[in-house]
Amino acid sequence: MTIPTTDSRAATVFPLCDGAHAAATCAAAPSIAENACLVRSNDWVNAEYKHLVLTAPDLALTARAGQFFHLACPASNDDTPYLRRPMSIYCVNAGDQRIEFLYKVQGAGTRGLAQLGPGDTLDALGPLGKGFTLPANANDAHVLLLARGVGLATMAPLASEAIATGAHVTAVLSARTPALMMSADTLHETGATVVMVTDDEQTSDVVQVERLIRGIHAGRPITFATTCGSNRLLAMLQRLAAQLGIPGEVALEQRMGCGIGACYACVRPFRKHAQSDELSYRRVCWDGPVFDLQETTSW
Repeated sequence: MTIPTTDSRAATVFPLCDGAHAAATCAAAPSIAENACLVRSNDWVNAEYKHLVLTAPDLALTARAGQFFHLACPASNDDTPYLRRPMSIYCVNAGDQRIEFLYKVQGAGTRGLAQLGPGDTLDALGPLGKGFTLPANANDAHVLLLARGVGLATMAPLASEAIATGAHVTAVLSARTPALMMSADTLHETGATVVMVTDDEQTSDVVQVERLIRGIHAGRPITFATTCGSNRLLAMLQRLAAQLGIPGEVALEQRMGCGIGACYACVRPFRKHAQSDELSYRRVCWDGPVFDLQETTSW
């Protein structure tokens, strides 16, 4: 595989193809490019997270909810990130040529991102991965979004896509404190019903969140359940969705090397199918990062 190193508003990376399935893989895989994006703003939203807004080339604007970009993070002080960092999409607005990311500043890569300012250029490889697949019968759909921490960023574009198809969306957002709660206003603006729980208010433990979701389901049956950002919430939602017969998906967070399926650094175990005790191994970057809720194992 060849990855272009020039300004790739037009340069495309050919899809990864392997073995006997090469033709089918190439036909189905999306185009990928190194996108030279212009920074519009990069502001703090609270003490830990920043909101990065970019002007992006046309190919980047085809990103869907659940997909991600592999960002070439700049050096900062004594930090010189060697590998790119995967970052899920927070917002895509093709009409405004805008993509957005919401990220926690906690390591060498994100400290570099935090120093970007208006007018700077960021190299974003993508769009990458498999995004969410919403129910076909959207008019009768009730989509649950359950997210905590940085998972809140992944859920925001899914709410927009679901509501645009006619679905009703309920978002249950979890954070340590009210000050660290993010995306609530954005989700309200898209038309989602938002419920917030926090550790400080002692409303975010798994037992209470399960009781909350059961109540939501009793009022309006949930037809599709999604989650991101918490292993405890994933395990609870898997069990609850299995009991109530609700299909769903989970967006996984994972350290990655290449982001395009070549290095196998992000391989992890999955059930071969729901309720199966037999495991298969898949690349989070290429086969995901969105997977079937019941096939995903806890970490």
